[in-house]
Amino acid sequence: MYSIGVDIGSTCAKLAVLEDGQELAFHTVMPTGWSSGNTAQAILDLLEERGFQGAPCVATGYGRRNVPYAQKAVTEITCHAKGGGFLFGEGPYVLIDIGGQDTKIIAVSGGAVQDFLMNDKCSAGTGRFLEIMANTLCVDPARLCELARAGSGVSISSMCTVFAESEVISLIGSGASKEDIAFGVVDSIVNKVASQYGRLAGPGSACCLTGGLCESPYILEALSKKLGTPVRSSPLARYAGAIGAALIAYGENKR
Repeated sequence: MYSIGVDIGSTCAKLAVLEDGQELAFHTVMPTGWSSGNTAQAILDLLEERGFQGAPCVATGYGRRNVPYAQKAVTEITCHAKGGGFLFGEGPYVLIDIGGQDTKIIAVSGGAVQDFLMNDKCSAGTGRFLEIMANTLCVDPARLCELARAGSGVSISSMCTVFAESEVISLIGSGASKEDIAFGVVDSIVNKVASQYGRLAGPGSACCLTGGLCESPYILEALSKKLGTPVRSSPLARYAGAIGAALIAYGENKR
């Protein structure tokens, strides 16, 4: 039996199709764009093209209420914990999800949520923050992370994205190198995430990273160094929410 998880985030939409709740049969990612409803329809068209239409479906993420073919909408916190269990085991560990507009810190044990914190009031420490700063430096986010590895000595002190962008513009004007500014940008993100993590996790807690930024080796390295513990990830980690939603869809239809 196939089951479908649709995770429509503020920046990207992720799709995961599981077979018998165990094997990942299909997965993909696409930009959410301005309309999560249009994105949901594009995903449905893709499911029909691949022959998965009609399979049980659960939606999660920012646009979860705009997926009319989903039997259920479930919060990102629950789905990420489920997906984390699929990717990293049942725990205990702390799952960090750096999304487009928010960052979630989730304590997972037994494959279920034990506690969580969520930053959804400010884009500092999120993928959107990185994207804005990358645009200011005229590079893409992946390139900014590569540049950061060769930089040092610059800090971005403002916790507000608008003011942080002004800091970056001032640094450009003062002649700071792209590498050093990129280092400051990544360091700012890592510091924000580490501050949230410290409010929930004890020293040395096992840690896993999901979300789009998990695909950056430098983000993983910088975060591991800042937290003082190795941060694990997976090539499928950005699909954790969608995988968790597909697992819930499978479980609901096995009752």
